[in-house]
Amino acid sequence: MTFYRFARAVVLSVCKIAFRVRVYGRERVPPTGPYIVAPSHRSILDVPFAAFITKRTIRFLAKDELFSTRFGVMLFTALGAVRVDRGTADRGALRALERALAEGSPVAVFPEGTRGSGPRLTPLFDGAAYLAVKLGVPIVPVGVGGSEGILPKGSVFPRFRRVAVVVGVPIPPPELEGRARRAAAAKLTDELGTELQRVFTEALRIAD
Repeated sequence: MTFYRFARAVVLSVCKIAFRVRVYGRERVPPTGPYIVAPSHRSILDVPFAAFITKRTIRFLAKDELFSTRFGVMLFTALGAVRVDRGTADRGALRALERALAEGSPVAVFPEGTRGSGPRLTPLFDGAAYLAVKLGVPIVPVGVGGSEGILPKGSVFPRFRRVAVVVGVPIPPPELEGRARRAAAAKLTDELGTELQRVFTEALRIAD
């Protein structure tokens, strides 16, 4: 995707300069094949920050509101977003992510669902784990530290501060051995929560 590569280079260059973004643990990212990026979520800018971990095209779910402006449409389409209405069970979006994984591409799903606040993760949804179990792909936890302070609620202009992106240990999908897919996804979500909290805490420490 030529436009993706161009847009990614521009957006990430601006972010790197403005927010002094540093990535730790990039060597843990699988160099080939499909996988699910599961980032912490404290800012709308976590989307481009998560894209720092690989030069490959990452497809991710993005809430419908992010496409409400011309700039939003340009930015999030260029970054590989799959538009989703959070108020509905958007099976089309999930199918799009499944197709991308089946074709060998990485995708990103924010397991917290929406932006949280503070140093502790909010309860995780099973979406990322469900896809991992169904398609047999690993999950890559990614902690993004420092993003929450960039655009606090009520702020119009961003605050330029340091951001750290920490890649966790990829979590392989379980071997079902006859177990129900739902139960396997719930167990995998628990494993993801532990590792994601660890790398998120580390990212906050580095960014502070």
